[in-house]
Amino acid sequence: MRPLRPFNFNTSAELFPAAIRKKKRAGFAYRRFGTAAEAVRFAMEELPSDSLNGAYLQVEEARFDQNGIRTLYESEAFPLPRRAADKAPDADAA
Repeated sequence: MRPLRPFNFNTSAELFPAAIRKKKRAGFAYRRFGTAAEAVRFAMEELPSDSLNGAYLQVEEARFDQNGIRTLYESEAFPLPRRAADKAPDADAA
């Protein structure tokens, strides 16, 4: 297995969210970002899950589906701060 070349989060990117067919208005349309990092963060933190399902990110010649976007977001190389996950209720607090 050959190693993957490093992903450049500073490259411009285009995000194509899936249309929400259940609603009259999709809410999100095609969007261009100055960096792939901004596009990945937007997709993971701002898009409703039904829009992310079926969405894809285009960076240069590469396309990333929902799973690929999630992998980029969870990567150690992801350069932006991530939104803090909602904390589950503490068992010790009871």
